[in-house]
Amino acid sequence: MTGIPGVSEGAPPRIALALGSGAARGWAHIGVINALSEVGIRPDCVVGTSIGALVGAAYASGKIRSLEKLARELDWRKVVSFFDVVFPRSGLIDGRRIADSIRNQVEPGNIEDLPLPFRAVSTDLVTSREVVIQDGDVVEAVRASISVSGMFTPVRKGARILVDGGLMNPVPVSVARRMGADYVIAVDITHDLPGGGEAKGVPQADLGRTPPDEEPNNGFEGKNAPLASIGERMRSVDVPGLTQIRQWLAKESMPNIFEVLMASMNIMEKQIVELNLRLDPPDLLIQPKVGHVGFMDFHRADETILEGYRAAKSCLEKNGDAAAPF
Repeated sequence: MTGIPGVSEGAPPRIALALGSGAARGWAHIGVINALSEVGIRPDCVVGTSIGALVGAAYASGKIRSLEKLARELDWRKVVSFFDVVFPRSGLIDGRRIADSIRNQVEPGNIEDLPLPFRAVSTDLVTSREVVIQDGDVVEAVRASISVSGMFTPVRKGARILVDGGLMNPVPVSVARRMGADYVIAVDITHDLPGGGEAKGVPQADLGRTPPDEEPNNGFEGKNAPLASIGERMRSVDVPGLTQIRQWLAKESMPNIFEVLMASMNIMEKQIVELNLRLDPPDLLIQPKVGHVGFMDFHRADETILEGYRAAKSCLEKNGDAAAPF
């Protein structure tokens, strides 16, 4: 017997992996996948939102090890090099360099041709509805899913203007169910965020910034190095209308534009996740403790992947057989 309602005796359950949004904290998804693999749990399909879409696409492509290698090799300078600041546009960062990097980490081609069924969650700005991308170019799908509103330029797909899926479905359990899953393993990387902890005035322990001894001596005192370096690029762009933005960036007493965007995303996504998980709970919920990792701290992959691994191992051990009726 499978022990799962609706699944006939002797039939293996269809397992789905739902990977949530959370920018750099999403490297924890890699650790979760490593832990699941160790105990022989191999999902039959995967769906991801934002950074979860990137990791999910790499996993569905059979290239998760390649992505892990890239993540572990990143330092803050490499992270900054991915972000091409543009003005005036519908986002602060164009995203073409990121798309090029994604193309090297996933199987080139269309979603429907991937070895493992995959879905990427995005949001349509025109209709204000969730968009589940299930076909077409894999890189375009991931690029749409990670397009944080106001930060990255949106992706146009036909009549749709697509942005970050975290606006609608940060941990896409419901999409996994619609993919025919009997058992959903969900990974939430927002649960221990301090509400809006990217802004100034929040205790330093909650900020998720690079520790002082890891920060480069570049004048970005007390700030997350990638975030501050992008802000520095903004100051150097000579475009009319940026005077006010530069003034905000220069003030010590107020959060800069990136901090405001990131804090707003934290608050919104955390609230949506809590509501969605109550309405549509997964069969197994893994919640890595990565609230201390900053939104743009992609260079902290080692510790973030480790936290994902630890959380998955702990969750599997705590739930015992109930966690994996496979």
